[in-house]
Amino acid sequence: MPDNVDASERMVDDWTKQIQETAARYQAMAARMQGQTVTERSKDNTIEVTVDSKGLLTNLVIAEAASGKRMAEVSSQVMRLVQLAQSRIPELLQAAMAETVGTTDETASRVIAEAQSTFPEAPPKEDVAPPEPDRHHRFGPEEEEPPPPSQANSPQSPPQPKPIPRRRRTQDDDDDEFGGSILS
Repeated sequence: MPDNVDASERMVDDWTKQIQETAARYQAMAARMQGQTVTERSKDNTIEVTVDSKGLLTNLVIAEAASGKRMAEVSSQVMRLVQLAQSRIPELLQAAMAETVGTTDETASRVIAEAQSTFPEAPPKEDVAPPEPDRHHRFGPEEEEPPPPSQANSPQSPPQPKPIPRRRRTQDDDDDEFGGSILS
C-alpha cells in the first residue's frame, strides 16, 4: 500500500512540475509578444504606420511630401497600411509560439486560430486609388433644395433681396435704439 501512495505522490508532483513548466513557457511567449510591433510604409515612403501585438496603432508618420496628395488618398493609404501591419500579427505569434511553447499543442493551435480570425487578411497588393470626390459642396439646411440649373440661353436676373421693414421711431426712442437713456 505505501507503494501506491508514493506512486500517486510522484504522479501529482510530475503533473505539478509539468503545469509549472508549461505556464512558464506561455509567460515567456506572452512577454515576447508584448514587445512586438509591426511597421509598414507606403511605396513612396510618405506614410508609415506601426501597430503593437494587439493590433493597435502606436505610431503614424505622414511626411510633408504627402501634402500634395488628396486627403482621401492619404487616409486610404493609412488604412491599407494598418490592415497590412495587422495581418502580419498571427505570423509573429506563430513564430513566438514555435520558439517558446511549440505549435503542436492544442492550446497553441487555438491561440493561433483566434489571432487569424481576429486580424484582417492582407489587403490586395495593387493600390486602387479612391474615386475622385464630388467637388460640389452644399452648406446650409438639408431641407433646402439647390435651385434648378438655369438655361444657358435664357438670361435671368439675380433675385432681388426683400426689403427689410424698419420700425417706426416713437418719441420715447433715444438715438441709441436701446429703448431708454443710459443715465436713468
